[in-house]
Amino acid sequence: MNPKERLLWSIALPGFGQFLNKKYLKGIVFVFLEFLVNVQANFNEIIILSFQGDIENAISKADYQWLMFYPCLYFFAMWDAYKDSGGEQDCFSFLPFVFSAYFVTVGCIYSSKFKLFGVLLGPVWLPIISVIPGVMVGLLLRGIFFKIYLLKYKNV
Repeated sequence: MNPKERLLWSIALPGFGQFLNKKYLKGIVFVFLEFLVNVQANFNEIIILSFQGDIENAISKADYQWLMFYPCLYFFAMWDAYKDSGGEQDCFSFLPFVFSAYFVTVGCIYSSKFKLFGVLLGPVWLPIISVIPGVMVGLLLRGIFFKIYLLKYKNV
């Protein structure tokens, strides 16, 4: 099984990638934390309401104190599964995951007020859209830092 397949299983549920990597304790911890944060934040309910277009109700049901933990947990579990399975090993490969977690967290924070083209996206859609700039910034910085690293340490 290749690293990308483990990454995709970790996207499906944090902890699954760790199970596939035979890191059972980490997998159990990630699954437990995912369920804890999910239940405390009312995440499944706000996902259903958001898919049904009831954004105002989704916002009212969301427990943002718990919901803000989710992006970091989610992206760290993805990165960990990918890294442990032999995914890209350069010293900056974590940056797209870190910046995605950061941008999604910021998207979560502003999701009850921020409107895109006059549309309130709420606690599911704005964070999902925030993945795109997070990955882009992470990849950009990874490329810049890697070039600096190569210039500094490989050409000495």
